[in-house]
Amino acid sequence: MSYHYLLDLALIILSTKLLGLVTQRFQMPQVVGALLAGLILGPAGLDVLTETDFLSQLSELGVIVLMFSAGMGTDIQELKHSGKAGFWVALLGVLMPLVMGTALAWGAGRLGMISGGSFLEDVFVGTVLTATSVSITVETLKEMGKLDTQVGNTILAAALIDDVLGLIALTLVSSVAGGGESILLVLVKIVLFFLFAVVVGFGAKWLLCRMIDWQHGRNVRRYPVLAFVLCLVMAYCAEEFFGVADITGAYAAGLVVSCTPKATYIQSKYEPLGFLLLTPVFFASIGINVQITGMSGGILLFSALLVVISVISKLLGCGLGARLCGFSGRESVRVGCGMVCRGEVALIVANRGLAMGIISPELMTPVIITVVCGTILTPVLLKVAFQGHESPMEASTLADRYEKVDQLDRVSDQLLVKDRELMDRKDSD
Repeated sequence: MSYHYLLDLALIILSTKLLGLVTQRFQMPQVVGALLAGLILGPAGLDVLTETDFLSQLSELGVIVLMFSAGMGTDIQELKHSGKAGFWVALLGVLMPLVMGTALAWGAGRLGMISGGSFLEDVFVGTVLTATSVSITVETLKEMGKLDTQVGNTILAAALIDDVLGLIALTLVSSVAGGGESILLVLVKIVLFFLFAVVVGFGAKWLLCRMIDWQHGRNVRRYPVLAFVLCLVMAYCAEEFFGVADITGAYAAGLVVSCTPKATYIQSKYEPLGFLLLTPVFFASIGINVQITGMSGGILLFSALLVVISVISKLLGCGLGARLCGFSGRESVRVGCGMVCRGEVALIVANRGLAMGIISPELMTPVIITVVCGTILTPVLLKVAFQGHESPMEASTLADRYEKVDQLDRVSDQLLVKDRELMDRKDSD
């Protein structure tokens, strides 16, 4: 048995934290530093670290925990209010990249920048750009204290719908290419997943609430364990049985936990785990996956244009969707910036196309570059978009919300102290 993975973890944790502090000094989120650490130590830089099965699986667990925490920190009522806006943001945020990405791939093939493939390959490039991964957006908004806002909840709602629409687009293209998957079957699986999530969600919420009532708040250490089991089971079922991204199942589990009285306590138990291990590995692994070998001038130019189109298409599509739903111009830009990141979702879609022979291997490098650049640009764009003063109404709303959260935390702490005193008295008697 090799213990080299221990050294890999030590290098990742140390480098991500050091570069995170450096980027923080330049008024940028620490996420950017973690991504740069992966780029520098990976094959694209010093080639000290390479992707392994262990790092890949640990990275996947990291994004699951990250989205689970995001679900626990989501205001359900605010998410309901953001449902309509989330739908239009997601719909236009899928259609715009699909059209612009397809047009770019078609034009690049005709101009000789890339090997001219079929129109189906061009459409698949556009399909890759439809994907949205909000894990980095979530971490950035949490760092800036903007996750529990109307913009943050709209981004989360749009990401859920975007995942479904992106899956439908992928299924359509795969079916046309002879992937052997029935479009009707996939749509049925999607509907069944949401029915499954609702049923399991209500059942799990009822069980957790009954346990808390029966035990009068005692044995609180059990609740984070049960919540994590729920997260892992729903993430597994989403991928294995319904073909939906595991992070969607994890986020749904987080929403369930957020409705319980111990949501704040449970969420607090996952912060150290993510900060110390899972989050650094996830962000660093994205940079480690970049391998730049044998790129021609045409591929480099196409990569640059693909990065530009990937950013502009989400800004225009998602921003327009937010604007149509009554958001201000600045808020619409913030929503668009939050949806720019593609992350692992785009890589999964691209790998699927490569495995099916829809896209050529030479297009994988531009896709990876686009994912990495979008991942790095998203925190920077969000930082710029949130600069300046909030409107008086929004600032007042946020202040009231945070004051209520503080009050709830204080009440919860007082109840825990009283419970411990009662237990001590009981033991002494």
